[in-house]
Amino acid sequence: MANPRRDANLWHASYVQTYLERDLRTIRHVGNLSQFQSFLTMLAARSAQLVNFNELSREIGVTLNTIKAWVSVLEASYQILVIRPYFANIGKRLVKTPKVYFLDTGTLCYLTRLKDPEHAASGPLGGAILETAVLSEIFKTFKHQGLEPHLYFWRTSAGSEVDIIVEVANGLVPIEVKLTSTPKPAMASSITSFQDLLKGKPRPGYLVHQGSLKLPLGKGVTTLPIYEV
Repeated sequence: MANPRRDANLWHASYVQTYLERDLRTIRHVGNLSQFQSFLTMLAARSAQLVNFNELSREIGVTLNTIKAWVSVLEASYQILVIRPYFANIGKRLVKTPKVYFLDTGTLCYLTRLKDPEHAASGPLGGAILETAVLSEIFKTFKHQGLEPHLYFWRTSAGSEVDIIVEVANGLVPIEVKLTSTPKPAMASSITSFQDLLKGKPRPGYLVHQGSLKLPLGKGVTTLPIYEV
């Protein structure tokens, strides 16, 4: 925040109340504030994870179309980003389960009741928050350059996954995000699997971490400190 003396929790509380709960509710004519608040909290708790919209609609008690409308307005107003799994077949991307990211980690932490950095980093959402921060920075970098980002993730039926795939003019850049300061070669296995499977398309990949080391982590993979993203 520009003013470190300002109460961050109070600022986010005001932001959620005035913009997310008032203005967006007006746009979508949301009648039940309690249900909308539950939706925001549940969606925030799923940031950087696969999101089943049918499941959300059942848990909150609203229709699937309502969930999709709420997601749509949050995405249009740059509150969240919905990314699809990478498939060469574009049709497959559209029918597979997406991942959802909040573009502001402060709002994400407020909605999930995380009030300090230590609590956020050490809790069960620590990895998701770090991945959300990385995805957000990549998205903003493209936007600030006047470019439309093409971001995906990769996941196999066996559970192998690359957190972020960035499509660029000359290929695909695979990125893994790990909540560690000491990255190990085994952590790059999903990236190398992706590179082996899509021969010719993937570019060298990166493993983003919390430490300060930038070094090779095997063939075609380099570690990258988060502050360099």
